[in-house]
Amino acid sequence: MTDSKYFTTTKKGEIFELKAELNSDKKEKKKEAVKKVIASMTVGKDVSALFPDVVNCMQTDNLELKKLVYLYLMNYAKSQPDMAIMAVNTFVKDCEDPNPLIRALAVRTMGCIRVDKITEYLCEPLRKCLKDEDPYVRKTAAVCVAKLHDINAQLVEDQGFLDTLKDLISDSNPMVVANAVAALSEIAESHPSSNLLDLNPQSINKLLTALNECTEWGQIFILDCLANYMPKDDREAQSICERVTPRLSHANSAVVLSAVKVLMKFMEMLSKDLDYYGTLLKKLAPPLVTLLSAEPELQYVALRNINLIVQKRPEILKHEMKVFFVKYNDPIYVKLEKLDIMIRLASQANIAQVLAELKEYATEVDVDFVRKAVRAIGRCAIKVEQSAERCVSTLLDLIQTKVNYVVQEAIVVIKDIFRKYPNKYESVIATLCENLDSLDEPEARAAMIWIVGEYAERIDNADELLESFLEGFHDESTQVQLQLLTAIVKLFLKKPTETQELVQQVLSLATQDSDNPDLRDRGYIYWRLLSTDPVAAKEVVLAEKPLISEETDLIEPTLLDELICYIGTLASVYHKPPSAFVEGSRGVLHKGLPPRTGSIEGPESPDTAPSGEPAADQPSVIPTQGDLLGDLLNLDLGPPVTGPPMATSTVPMGAVDLLGGGLDSLVRPSSRLRSDVGGSPAIGGSGSFTAAPSSTAPTNVGAPLGSGLGDLFDLTAGVGTLSGSYVAPKTVWLPAMKAKGLEISGTFSRQVGSISMDLVLTNKALQVMSDFAIQFNRNSFGLAPAAPLQVHAPLAPNQSVEISLPLNTVGSVMKMDPLNNLQVAVKNNIDVFYFSTLYPLHILFVEDGKMERQMFLATWKDIPNENETQFQIKDCSLNADAVSSKLQGSNIFTIAKRNVEGQDMLYQSLKLTNGIWVLAELRIQPSNPSFMLSLKCRAPEVSQYIYQAYETILKN
Repeated sequence: MTDSKYFTTTKKGEIFELKAELNSDKKEKKKEAVKKVIASMTVGKDVSALFPDVVNCMQTDNLELKKLVYLYLMNYAKSQPDMAIMAVNTFVKDCEDPNPLIRALAVRTMGCIRVDKITEYLCEPLRKCLKDEDPYVRKTAAVCVAKLHDINAQLVEDQGFLDTLKDLISDSNPMVVANAVAALSEIAESHPSSNLLDLNPQSINKLLTALNECTEWGQIFILDCLANYMPKDDREAQSICERVTPRLSHANSAVVLSAVKVLMKFMEMLSKDLDYYGTLLKKLAPPLVTLLSAEPELQYVALRNINLIVQKRPEILKHEMKVFFVKYNDPIYVKLEKLDIMIRLASQANIAQVLAELKEYATEVDVDFVRKAVRAIGRCAIKVEQSAERCVSTLLDLIQTKVNYVVQEAIVVIKDIFRKYPNKYESVIATLCENLDSLDEPEARAAMIWIVGEYAERIDNADELLESFLEGFHDESTQVQLQLLTAIVKLFLKKPTETQELVQQVLSLATQDSDNPDLRDRGYIYWRLLSTDPVAAKEVVLAEKPLISEETDLIEPTLLDELICYIGTLASVYHKPPSAFVEGSRGVLHKGLPPRTGSIEGPESPDTAPSGEPAADQPSVIPTQGDLLGDLLNLDLGPPVTGPPMATSTVPMGAVDLLGGGLDSLVRPSSRLRSDVGGSPAIGGSGSFTAAPSSTAPTNVGAPLGSGLGDLFDLTAGVGTLSGSYVAPKTVWLPAMKAKGLEISGTFSRQVGSISMDLVLTNKALQVMSDFAIQFNRNSFGLAPAAPLQVHAPLAPNQSVEISLPLNTVGSVMKMDPLNNLQVAVKNNIDVFYFSTLYPLHILFVEDGKMERQMFLATWKDIPNENETQFQIKDCSLNADAVSSKLQGSNIFTIAKRNVEGQDMLYQSLKLTNGIWVLAELRIQPSNPSFMLSLKCRAPEVSQYIYQAYETILKN
């Protein structure tokens, strides 16, 4: 009889009977009883009352019974931690059992019992099992370390288990190596800052050797680990690629995708001129094609990954178009994904084939699929100019079928074709107008109205056509109403005499009878334009439209690079970085592709990277952005902003956000609001800023001022001379070789309360540069340009121009690492360029940073001692007065000075633009060139950067 009988009992008083059976002397009866207990537990009955009786059954040689008891233990140990301790002795004993299966079982179960009290007893047995002679026990123990680390990280580090895990990477058994890698990767993921997987060429060699021999999941762990390694040069990258390539022919699709990920990442480092580069491209196509012969669900995952690969390297699959042709029995999700890839691969060479296929799809029965196919024909026309004519005639054939939804999609698409190729295909307008009555979808109606308004001068009865739409104006969707308003105004500007009534009718409908604010506003703007300055109205409404770009749905490059690093994971299916969908990700590490060959050898740490290092070479400083970067090229620059800074971003409204923040998970919504004078931006996350004391500090914290320190502060108040703060010499931020000939060098300064970025733009290219614009990414202190980047004349080759760009601190806030990191995008008529630089914190020290003495005392006492940090400033031979005046020039104010046992003590305060106060005590010994600096602040993470500012100011 099968074990199903254990699930069928419904007796009352069952627990009592089971208790008796568990304590029976007969082994068989005991086993039966434990099976019944497990069955009850599985269906959700509470059998925790039997805990001591089940634990007594642990003392057995029967492996099956032991497994069942361990299963029970794992389930109930959390609710009965005191009872669970009874089982510890048996665990320890089982870890010494001659049977390796029992040793492994014991250590596995101990790792699954998440009870703090038990973990310390676990350490000794685990240490023995990590060094066990049997590889099965060692591989189980490796995973147990990761589980234990999750329960008590400090304990694992203190016991030295992490070092033992690192040693296991050199184990002779490939499965042990794979599990050690998996465990270390898991731990490293939860602690991104710890450099656990410290990979070097020797350990990589061991991993590659183990790769050939371990199970498929072991291979995936190792490949994922390899993908995080940064080879020191292209030769090492090539040798790793050569050894990973055989994995492409593995039967498991997950192994194949992990291998593709490693190759895609390391290909970045190979020069395109290498023969090997071409060979690798050829080798990558067959495994990807093979994935498409799997079942539909796997096909979909493969297609989503291929979609990313094709955007990054279309040359891999350019000859494989036929594989993506849709089969009649493909599920809709596979069909739509294949269509997308077909368009990405469309080129002059295969366009005839693609169009014939798409025309076929447009006659299918599945409405969603047909719509997408018709859109695809339009996208092909826009992408491959030579095929545009053929696409338009195909679309006209489809319109002739008179199938309603086909006609509507075709009209939407033709509107885009007109935008891309003006004055070329307008002859088809007559055919479109014939189908006017059949349009019932807002998007199609809006597209048709746009066409009629745009080409009103070519359509004799344009006014009648638009009037027919006007009859049911209030029943139309907003999209159609807005389009109709603009189209009639265009018509009026082109044929003013015969359409005056029509335009008055639509303006009164839009402004007086409508309750939609967008429509009303647009109506009033047109009304005022037409009534005050018809010439201006013509320039605005009939302005030349920019051509639409070819691929509008490409993933933005930095996001694409990050997603390539996540091939074969959920991120590659969602096309979103993990931080966008993993709840409470403890420390999502943003990944990026390595720099292309010829750039620096490896990522520098944020502290050592020179501030002018360009973005691509500083993966550790620039986090890739999660949201889409807007296209900087359509930044429309408004006039310079005058007057007081507004509490909004100062880039003109028409500008698309170049660096859209993808790190929203780090910023709580409240941080978007500027805090009032004393509060600091509330940035979430561990070690975060907390609100600084308000400038009117609490009065109740001060000690009675007559005591002790009270009479120290007898310094006469008074503002020092305005010598201006220290300005560092300019350094190169963006070298010409990284920015197609544009070199940018600069520095930051603060003069009389205003911050500026002093730039030198040098044109080292052979063409003239113009249309400059600049935008900053969100940063720790909300730095943003206070005016557009003004370069008054085009920049000729070999010419330089100096610009002082005013900055303010009312931009969006996001905590950066390091804190003073600033990511900048600069656009000109050639391209958009990105770089990052570190700004000195003293440009953010405000002029009203001098604290009242009593307030200083009270605040110093109020800030907890653990927030005090001490630094040593070496090789500084100034005396106290020179130090004081030098620092005052940079808005670090001395509040009091006293002499204790021959040492000068300066008490100082400063305030940052976001309201954080920093209090300082500077100890100067006349004979000693080293000063001691103590800083106290409610946001201790700024202290390190304040110390750097002190050092910079005093030594220059």
